[in-house]
Amino acid sequence: MYVSVCGGIVTHVGYPTMLAGLGALNLSHVEIGMGREMNAGLMEPVDGQNHMILDSDAAVERYRRHFADSGITVTAFMLGNNFNSPDPKAEIAWVTRVVEAAAALGIPAVRIDSSMTGERELPFDQRVGKFVEALGAVIANTAKCPVDLGIENHGVQGNQPEFLKAVFEGVGSPRLGMTLDSGNFYWYGHPIERVMQILKDLAPKAKHTHLKNIRYPADQRGVQREIGWKYGEYVCPLDAGDVDHAQVVKFLSAAGYERDLCIEDESLGRHPAEERQAVLRRDVEYMRSLI
Repeated sequence: MYVSVCGGIVTHVGYPTMLAGLGALNLSHVEIGMGREMNAGLMEPVDGQNHMILDSDAAVERYRRHFADSGITVTAFMLGNNFNSPDPKAEIAWVTRVVEAAAALGIPAVRIDSSMTGERELPFDQRVGKFVEALGAVIANTAKCPVDLGIENHGVQGNQPEFLKAVFEGVGSPRLGMTLDSGNFYWYGHPIERVMQILKDLAPKAKHTHLKNIRYPADQRGVQREIGWKYGEYVCPLDAGDVDHAQVVKFLSAAGYERDLCIEDESLGRHPAEERQAVLRRDVEYMRSLI
């Protein structure tokens, strides 16, 4: 295992470019966001642009060279897909194109968003069915691509273990697993002991990770809270919260996980601008110490 970071966080804390920030953090691995126009982030501007449109084989090759020249490895593309889109065929086609681009670039995983419009209103079976149909189609479309799909436990249904289990069983592919987020089950409201058990149970499904933490008052840690209860007030750096990341690393190691531990510290905005880089460096060094 090794430490990586979500690319957007690097510039959020004030580094002028992702490349400058990764250099300052002594990191060589990063997760990159991918938009619906196949626009992917760059380490530093090219022709005045911070993104490159990967709409052809030539563009993908230019993107590959950009990262090869920078010495940075992309660990995953991050998608904000919506499998209850008004145009599900277009959504499936986009995710398929991203997986194909990832394969051409040697990127091992694509982060799949578990959130979708209407998820609180739709019956359980319909929600599962939409995900199974969409992900089954993407996997069939990309059968020759050695790229895994990691559903992040994000939003409401993605933090329901029964939903994730039903989707995994319905799709039935070893390429489908999780972008295992260490903080989101706690955000959802599960008591901390339940959170740690879920993380242990799902570690064998990990294809990619996101790491964040929350420190709730002592009387709230062991009870079921409402979804998102005072998250903005209690989200915190990785070493300061209730989720024991030393145990998370052990769970992943025992499951044979060898990929990145990707920092997604959402507490950075709570700190004064001049302190954010130091907090992010602290996250990086903390995760390195656990490895």
